[in-house]
Parts: sequence; structure tokens; C-alpha cells
Amino acid sequence: MASPGKPLRLLIADDHTLFREGVTEILTAGGGMEVVGEARNGQEARDKAAELLPDVVVLDVEMPGQGARTTIPQLCRVSPRSRIVVLTMHDDVVLARELLGLGAGAYLVKGSTRHELVAAIHSVVVDRGPGHVILSVSQQGLDRVEQSSGNLLSVREREVLALTAQALSNSQIARRLSIAEGTVKRHLRNIYGKLGAVSRLDAVNKAVSASLVPPSQHNDEA
Repeated sequence: MASPGKPLRLLIADDHTLFREGVTEILTAGGGMEVVGEARNGQEARDKAAELLPDVVVLDVEMPGQGARTTIPQLCRVSPRSRIVVLTMHDDVVLARELLGLGAGAYLVKGSTRHELVAAIHSVVVDRGPGHVILSVSQQGLDRVEQSSGNLLSVREREVLALTAQALSNSQIARRLSIAEGTVKRHLRNIYGKLGAVSRLDAVNKAVSASLVPPSQHNDEA
């Protein structure tokens, strides 16, 4: 990881040369970052990360050869201190959650602004906690999840989600529903997957937007 006062070392992985050059220009214009390597596919990204040990890998989802689902775990293995920022055309909350779960620290659509990309890179380096991720998708991407989520959740999952929205802990929810705490955790994992959520609060916010949980039950402290 970069020492105080030294620029962040970046590896840019995208199969389009013009795009790599554009991202490089954006990220190095303000100082504080330097691009130490470029890759045209997942295999190159893995090999160069192992060699260069960059602070951050900016990774496209679709490149020739192996996909991001394979590349991200490999990057985490060969350069465990590198943080991964996914930059993609896919405005897909479910895909975002999957890649974040595999080890990416941020998921941004290519419609994001220069400021959002720079901020995401700084944030994944500074905030390295296991629960800290950055998700940037459009309202349309969220709407697609919300429109389908009502038919995906079971009655019990809706009950768990409603109690989660009231800021109850897993043990409190288990007692309220007369089920095991492990069962509550399993329901929450299923809910996260179905809603494309990355945290309890994210799941509650999506549920409120999709009218799965009445607004009166929503609690921002959940």
C-alpha cells in the first residue's frame, strides 16, 4: 500500500486501448496517482498484479478470455493488498453484488463521473474494512431489482425483512418469529441475493422502495 505522501499505484485492465488511455489521463491529471501497468485481459491483469503489486486494480468486467468472476479471486490471491475497482457498462445490481462478494471493493458503471471514479479509488484504499464496499448504479438498475423482488421473496423472508427494518437484531428477530438465529441469518443471505443488496441497510432501503416494507417501519438505524 502506498506510503503517506507517495502516489497510489494503479493497474488499469480493459481491452480497449483508447479507454485505458482515457482513464489513465483522468486519474493522473490531479496528481496523487500513477498508472504503473496496463492489461488487455484477465490473465494479463492477474500476471501484472502479481508482478507489480499495485494499490488498486481498475478492472473491466468483459474482456477476452477469462471473466471477472475468475479474475477477481485470482487478483485477491496474487496481490492480497491490492484493492479492486470494477468499472463496467453493466448497470446490473445483482452482478455488482456478486463481484463485490468475490472481493471487489467498488462497482461503478462507466457512466460515472470523473469525480466518482477518483473518490471510489481513494475510498477503497482508505476504508479497507470487510463490510466497506462502494456501489454505483443507475436508478433504472435499482428499479429492475425492485420490480422483480416482490415475487422473489417468500412470506417468511418478508417477515424477517420487516423486522430488520425495525432495527431488530438477529436474535430479537429469531425470538419474535420463534425460529433459530441461524435461520434468520440464512433468510437474510437469501434476501441479500434476491434484492442485490450488500448490507442490512441496503436491503431495507431497496425493500422500502419496492413497497415490500411499509415506510412507517423503515428505520435508518437498521
